[in-house]
Amino acid sequence: METPLVERIVADPNYQELKRQRSSFGWTLTIAMLVVYYGFILLIAFKKDLLAARIGEGVMTWGIPIGFGVIIFTILITGIYVRRANSEFDQLSEKIKKDALK
Repeated sequence: METPLVERIVADPNYQELKRQRSSFGWTLTIAMLVVYYGFILLIAFKKDLLAARIGEGVMTWGIPIGFGVIIFTILITGIYVRRANSEFDQLSEKIKKDALK
């Protein structure tokens, strides 16, 4: 890549905004995932009796739906990130490309 082109892109306020938004959003989702995942691990370590408790008269324990909840949460936050990346972040990227190639 040409150095002046790179310098124009880096100096673009839209690029700075894109970097800030993506980083902030990514860290927010990362923290949420770490809280959910390590919360589940801490439950396993310190509240085995809660996870081993049966739901009703059946054989299912609370650990199964909580574990599935962690998996579903992971899929949901991935979908949230992809949706925002494909709309807001891609629009900013296109604007940056247009401005840089003028």
